[in-house]
Amino acid sequence: MSELNQPLGGNSMPRFGGPATMMRLPTQESAAGLDAAFIGIPMDIGTSNRPGTRLGPRQIRDESRMLRPYNMATRAAPFDSLQVADIGDVPINTFHLPKSVDIITAFYDEVLAHNCVPLTLGGEHTLTLPVLRAIAKKHGPVGLIHIDAHADVNDHMFGEPIAHGTPFRRAQEEGLLAHGKVVQIGLRGTGYAAEDFDWCRDQGFRVVPAEECWYRSLAPLMKEVREQMGDTPVYISFDIDALDPSLAPGTGTVEMGGLTSPQALEIVRGAAGLTIVGADLVEVSPPYDTSGNTALIGATLLYEMLCVLPGVKRRG
Repeated sequence: MSELNQPLGGNSMPRFGGPATMMRLPTQESAAGLDAAFIGIPMDIGTSNRPGTRLGPRQIRDESRMLRPYNMATRAAPFDSLQVADIGDVPINTFHLPKSVDIITAFYDEVLAHNCVPLTLGGEHTLTLPVLRAIAKKHGPVGLIHIDAHADVNDHMFGEPIAHGTPFRRAQEEGLLAHGKVVQIGLRGTGYAAEDFDWCRDQGFRVVPAEECWYRSLAPLMKEVREQMGDTPVYISFDIDALDPSLAPGTGTVEMGGLTSPQALEIVRGAAGLTIVGADLVEVSPPYDTSGNTALIGATLLYEMLCVLPGVKRRG
């Protein structure tokens, strides 16, 4: 019997039963003794259009009951390699966004003190800023692989400096991101100004619009990204609206012409070999996800992120 935590199998308990945790893993109150932890941030107070992402972590966990421990494509066996658990949700202040931001950073400071890699179930994209603040305290400025329909580099939203459309401008201004080590994939749609994505380019970010991804495998792109990142610690932030809304309609700010689910897998699997120090999957809004497919895709991508963490063994 392995001493490592294992997801509850579908032949031991029907998939519609068992614990309501990520992949029906054991839960614990802290990250002590863990190599990686799934963490929910049930927040939507920083959203600007459709709400509901506060319900995202619970729905992602529910749909994750379909996932099994071994990755049949990559041969990754994360539960043979790492000690993993679901440590629950960050207790945000749902009436006060700035206080919630500080609560999140403090929570992740504690997680990182145990040398545990956090995998975050969102929640809206504001949450990435406070997580990156904690990550940078631990690892210094990090490389960023940001998959999204939107650049999220607004200077403000309704006069507020922190919201789900501003995290990467604040992160860049605060020195949380490593110079020349930021890639944004899937950007598209309309903008408030013709120069909306040019701020990113001016900072040295690599911008890969969705149109450059159409009809293509993204494996060659990810080879270039691996070369760009080198041995720099890397954070992955995946907004589910990067995918086309025909695949993932359950989100707040949909944009047509997005990535496909195979391309999403190519991006995450293409991060294997990098020094991944944290990752998130954000902006799943269950009220707009009547089939549960958006949350299932989100759960699957979080599992794939686990599979590319340093130290994960491969079978065969």
